[in-house]
Amino acid sequence: MSQTETPLSPSTGVEEPTPTNLTELSLAVSGMTCASCAARIEKVLKRQDGVGQAAVNLATNTATVRFDPARTAVDALSEAVERIGYHAEPVAQSASKGGQDVEERAWLRRVVVAWPLGLAVLVLMVLYMDETWARWTAAVLTVPIEFWAGWPFLRTAALRARRLEANMDTLIALGTLAAFGFSVWRLFAGGDLYFDTAALIIAFVLLGRYLEARARGKASSAIRALLELGAKEASLVIDGAEQQVPIEAVRVGDLVRVRPGEKVPVDGEVVDGQSAVDESVLTGESVPVDKSRGDKVAGATINRQGVLTVRATAVGSDTALAQIVRVVREAQGTKAPVQRLADRIAGVFVPSVIAVALLTLLGWWLLASDPAGGLVAAVAVVIIACPCALGLATPTAVMVGAGRGARLGVLIKGGEVFERSKHIDTVVFDKTGTLTHGEMSVSDIYPVDGVEPDVLLGLAAAVESGSEHPVGKAVVDAARQRRLAIAPVENFEAVAGHGVRAEIQGRAVWVGSRKLLDDAGGRLPHDLEVIAARLEDQGRTAFFVARDGAALGVLAAADTLKDGARELMADLHRMGVEVAMITGDNVRTAHAVAAELGIDRALAEVLPADKAAEVRRLQEQGQVVAMVGDGINDAPALVQADLGVAIGTGTDVAIESSDITLLSAHLDGVSTAIRLARQTFRTILQNLGWAFIYNTAAIPLAALGVLNPIIASAAMAFSSVSVVTNSLRLYRFRR
Repeated sequence: MSQTETPLSPSTGVEEPTPTNLTELSLAVSGMTCASCAARIEKVLKRQDGVGQAAVNLATNTATVRFDPARTAVDALSEAVERIGYHAEPVAQSASKGGQDVEERAWLRRVVVAWPLGLAVLVLMVLYMDETWARWTAAVLTVPIEFWAGWPFLRTAALRARRLEANMDTLIALGTLAAFGFSVWRLFAGGDLYFDTAALIIAFVLLGRYLEARARGKASSAIRALLELGAKEASLVIDGAEQQVPIEAVRVGDLVRVRPGEKVPVDGEVVDGQSAVDESVLTGESVPVDKSRGDKVAGATINRQGVLTVRATAVGSDTALAQIVRVVREAQGTKAPVQRLADRIAGVFVPSVIAVALLTLLGWWLLASDPAGGLVAAVAVVIIACPCALGLATPTAVMVGAGRGARLGVLIKGGEVFERSKHIDTVVFDKTGTLTHGEMSVSDIYPVDGVEPDVLLGLAAAVESGSEHPVGKAVVDAARQRRLAIAPVENFEAVAGHGVRAEIQGRAVWVGSRKLLDDAGGRLPHDLEVIAARLEDQGRTAFFVARDGAALGVLAAADTLKDGARELMADLHRMGVEVAMITGDNVRTAHAVAAELGIDRALAEVLPADKAAEVRRLQEQGQVVAMVGDGINDAPALVQADLGVAIGTGTDVAIESSDITLLSAHLDGVSTAIRLARQTFRTILQNLGWAFIYNTAAIPLAALGVLNPIIASAAMAFSSVSVVTNSLRLYRFRR
């Protein structure tokens, strides 16, 4: 994550340190119906001893708690939630669709009963209002709607009332019981009846709950789809014989055989065979990747051609797929900072609405002498004001955005990342391994007079044989390709960012930059300077070889740019983003590469340890910076940046240090990630805007009697469904 998040004290707003050594727990919470429920549960969890952080997600019906197990037990957390009328239990590590289907069917059964009866009551009230038989028939038909179909609302409202609390179900129960009770009294006393109001309010709310459950099920389908990607069985190789076993039976170190068309069951290393493996399920890239002995493969990828024998290196929750599922699940459980305002409003919303409804009733009674009209207006107020849409606005968008990203090979770590992406105005790329393949090769050898090219290359290779730098590896590879003998060295020393030195047969040999030779007291001939400058103008990395302070020559290494690098820069420019490149190369080489790619700014001769400082310098200039790197060598800079983007390759995913992880090495994932994050945040703002405008405009209309309670119930149901449906549009996002 780019910056460590520090929670705010709910009472003072002052930052408080988060306790260390906390365990994270996900609780499945049932009984939540609106944003005020989520706010109440979150507040209770935060009050528990040993709890550092707690977040409740209405869309996923989950609570994520970070707590100290030495001070608080899991059962105590569940009991704290249950004491306020909800049910909570630890989330199973696997996600299944069963629970979602049960919820949908439960609401559907009540919808099927409520709607035919409700429409019958409406017909009776409209066409036969003055007929005694119709009035009594309407009363009888409303009873099962109110007390069976509407039982979930009445039950939850009663539980809240026992604790002197209120939520959305309180509003529905108050509104429908008021209409029903008033109609029963009028049934005996005479006057207009409102059985149709009570019946159709419940019918519309039930329909809204059913449609909402279906939509939320679709929004949460990303995790189920990811889990279903994994193989269910594996062909275990024991003493040369194959045995079909459940995937749970495979252990690290076991050999499994994967035939063409089968899924690779576990993460592992190929020990025999050659094939092309389709890794699109993890990376989003459709072109199969060739695999042979020694190559790594990831579980859930598909073997397209030959037979592979794979030694398991990670199983179960340690596989790449499981890591992806875990990141997506955590992301879907987080909130964008913009949601905090909605949470604060939801915490006081329901009591405020009840107060407005009472004032509406009194106003009509005292000022207009129309208590019946006041009751209808008050019912409309409590129904129209239910804050469902407010509670679903952010989590549904985050759920869909994170899930869609995972299917495109982009892991986005939570709601805060979506919001931060909107403000990014500068993207900084590490050069080697990010913009380039990171596979250097020696392109030029220029010795001074009297020194043979092979001698120059051999000396450089001997010194570089102890180095892990890409340039050093290129020099050694070139010497081996020429079958040159590589002499043993003594007293090897690496000078970070500048080169290496060692002793060969008692003589000091230096390989590296101009500064390295200057520090060694060496002098560069003018012609070598001219050659080096020309090579650097061509975008190559030039370096010098010296022995006992005397320059022996200059070599150059070149790295090839990744496909699509130039197109990516153009795409980022179209998005209004400035692009910078950070590299250890000298200024001339860095500017040559930047010019070739169309990069705005080149930060050259930056030591690995100084990359984070360069990012900080840009931030101090007022820029909001996204850093793109390999996620390992660039970890400090990724953490320093406002948005850290790590480029992984298959199973080599550096998740912890980044906000966004690209599972493919293809560069177009950078612009895809930023566009998806921005589109998701726009969806969040659209949802919140609709929810706020809806409640702000509708409550006064209801209080003035402009909105009929039946219309109010339909509008309330529509508002929730519209927010979820708007979020589902993110599934149509393309690269």
